[in-house]
Amino acid sequence: MTRFRKLGRPASHRMAMFRTMVSQLVKHERIETTVAKAKEIRRFADNMVQLGKEGSLAAARQAAGFVRGDDVLHKLFTELAYRYRDRAGGYTRMLRTRIRVGDAAPMAYIEFIDRENVLRQSKPATPQPPQRVPLDPWERSRLTKQFAPPKEEKSSDSEL
Repeated sequence: MTRFRKLGRPASHRMAMFRTMVSQLVKHERIETTVAKAKEIRRFADNMVQLGKEGSLAAARQAAGFVRGDDVLHKLFTELAYRYRDRAGGYTRMLRTRIRVGDAAPMAYIEFIDRENVLRQSKPATPQPPQRVPLDPWERSRLTKQFAPPKEEKSSDSEL
């Protein structure tokens, strides 16, 4: 028997929530949700991409019964199926982000990997400062004495 999180909801509400969240994930390719929901969505989203890769009429009907919207279904069977044609599994990643302010729930991004719209130019390498030759301890102490201000001697005028 497959174990899953119930998330404090009845089965119909839970499945409706998962259907909506998977559809939004396919549409936007990244959503923010709680960690527990993200772990559950990952199973369904990977299954939908697998159906998209299969590409048969039966797979299209199964996916249409789960996801919401024709644009989402079209994206599954064209763009995502093409993007992950060589990948055997693991189409999503979960990135923990923050603790939600209202109830301290741990939040996470769930996103598809290898997205084109996040690929960006890498930053140029920062130039390294020139390497300094290490000084021996005696030389270092002599240099610090050279730049230290001279000590002021107390005047003995108060004793006279």
